Amino acid sequence: MGEQTSFRPFVLSSIFLFLIGWGGLILIIFVFNVPPLVWARWGFYVLGMMGLTGTALPIVYFLHRRFPSDPPAESGVIVRQALWVGIYGATLAWLQLGGLVTIYIVLGLAGGLILAEFLIRLRERSRWKPPNPRSRISTHETHDQPS
Repeated sequence: MGEQTSFRPFVLSSIFLFLIGWGGLILIIFVFNVPPLVWARWGFYVLGMMGLTGTALPIVYFLHRRFPSDPPAESGVIVRQALWVGIYGATLAWLQLGGLVTIYIVLGLAGGLILAEFLIRLRERSRWKPPNPRSRISTHETHDQPS
C-alpha cells in the first residue's frame, strides 16, 4: 500500500478506451455521417466520455507519479479521476447542445467535481486502520516465556 502503482495494469484499458472512444466518434461523425438523432447523441456522449477517459488515464497516472500524495493513490483512485475528466467533457458537450455553456458553468462544474474528489480522498485518508493484533500477541508471547 505504501509503494507506487505501476502503469502496466492501465495500458490495455487506456488503449482500449482511447481507440473505441475516439474511433467510434470518427465513425459516427465523419464516416457514417449520422444525423443528430437521440441514439446518435447518446452514442456521441458515451464515446466521447470513453475517449476522454482513455486520454486522461496516462496523464492522471503521470501526475500521481510526479506529485505523490500521502497515502499514495491506488489504482482505483487513478481510474476514478480519469473518469471524472470524461464525465466533465461529456457534460459540457451535453450542455453545449442547449447553448448553456458559459465560463461560470465551466468553472462551477470543474470546481464541483474537484470538490467531490477532494472530499472522497479526504474520507479515504481519514480511515483508521487498527494494528494487527496477531503481531502484537506473538511479540508478547516470546518475551513472556521463562528462560
